[in-house]
Amino acid sequence: MTRHLVRRAADLPEPPYDRLGYRRRALVGEDDGSVHTGFGVCELRPEGRVTAHVHSYEESFHILGGSVILDVPEGSHLLVEGDYGLLPTGVPHAWRGTGDTAARWADMLAPVPRARYGHDTQEVPGPPARDPVRIDVRDPRTRSFGHFEPAQMDPDRQSQDLLAVSASMRTALLVYSGITVKMMVDGDLGAVASTMFMVRYAPDGVAGTHDHPFEETYYFLEGEAEAVFDGETYRLGPGDCAWAGAGCVHGFSNAGSRALRWLETQAPQPPTRHSYRFTRDWDYLRKALGS
Repeated sequence: MTRHLVRRAADLPEPPYDRLGYRRRALVGEDDGSVHTGFGVCELRPEGRVTAHVHSYEESFHILGGSVILDVPEGSHLLVEGDYGLLPTGVPHAWRGTGDTAARWADMLAPVPRARYGHDTQEVPGPPARDPVRIDVRDPRTRSFGHFEPAQMDPDRQSQDLLAVSASMRTALLVYSGITVKMMVDGDLGAVASTMFMVRYAPDGVAGTHDHPFEETYYFLEGEAEAVFDGETYRLGPGDCAWAGAGCVHGFSNAGSRALRWLETQAPQPPTRHSYRFTRDWDYLRKALGS
């Protein structure tokens, strides 16, 4: 038996802020049967803070709106909408609010935090709160951060001009069958337990049903999707979230007339071979042998 989960934005109550002005809406976690994925949306008020701590899991994040300051041992970074990054296991870090509005970011925690071990988090003395600087993806010393713009998903806009941003493969796109993938957090950025990337479907984009030997999460940002999980069909839109456990047969198509885009995570990282098992391939084999 496999598992999947769908959480709709309209059905999700907002959690209260804590005394320091922080809150997190948990969308996928231990209580859902996940082993490798803790996924949620965090908010921090401009005057808020999250005190320094470490995790016994890997944390990836993507800034959805507003701005926030992240303090790590190497320095302090001002993060804005579109920035993303990796906090490896055991790295002390703290968050500080800034700007005029609450900052919002999606986080991916792998493996899943365990309630019986204090959610695998320990408070520690904080790194110095220095004057924050913006990340610069051209700087080879910036090893754990990047920046995403929706225009980066348009295959027609890929050119040598992107080398002014970065000469690395971090500007590359994977394009197939009306689907575009922009990798964000993976082994190249230093992740070992998970990946995080952006997916865009053109109006005719379709992915046939398949499954994986790992868990996937999908946080929908724009457009409308028709999604199938183990034979159940859903219409999903901005703010909705879905999760597929290992072995869950799933597929997607663009159900609207404009681009569909979502943030996706995988945990653990896909194997080097056989990470996709398409239903149609094995159906074909059964029919071929039967004839």
